[in-house]
Amino acid sequence: MLLTVLSWSISLLAASCGGKLPDPEVKVEVLHRPFLCHRKSKYGDMLLVHHEGYFENGTRFHNSRSDDNQQPVWFTLGIKEVIKGWDKGLQDMCAGEKRKLIVPPALAYGKEGKGKIPPESTLTFIIEVMEIRNGPRSHESFQEMDLNDDWKLSKYEVKEYLRKEFERHGYPPNDTLHENMMEDIFAKEDENKDGFISSREFTYKHDEL
Repeated sequence: MLLTVLSWSISLLAASCGGKLPDPEVKVEVLHRPFLCHRKSKYGDMLLVHHEGYFENGTRFHNSRSDDNQQPVWFTLGIKEVIKGWDKGLQDMCAGEKRKLIVPPALAYGKEGKGKIPPESTLTFIIEVMEIRNGPRSHESFQEMDLNDDWKLSKYEVKEYLRKEFERHGYPPNDTLHENMMEDIFAKEDENKDGFISSREFTYKHDEL
């Protein structure tokens, strides 16, 4: 069965911003970098991090080592699972590296704010990467399938991707097979059964690690 059409390699998607105004920048300061670095983080990787968050006045609003369950958190880099400032500022990191990120509002919680974060807040984060793992799904593959750039996959988009992959590999189109494969994919991947496969559902699969 041609489920290999949904296999992928982890790679950084080089995107052009065209005529758009450039995004505000994240200020990055390396606080510690280990002597040995076997690999560096890239889009599609899963990172395990401890983090502290501070307002501009120096007040701390979060510390993963003391708040909640006192555990580091996993997330996938580059799929909007975290704020843009993290996606931008945590690339090319080594396991064991610690960075300070100063994130402007546009790359954090913007005009709306969130929870205890007021609107238009510039935030400072101290982030230590504990572990880096290959992400089980590719950022690049998801964006190729996401035809309307809404960060979720419809049944139509998955069927179109299957059709193109069949053509690319020299197989004749088979609407019945494409339909069956698409339904099988959605049965396994659409965890909340809303009729779409979100970027998180597509990329975040602990059982494949």
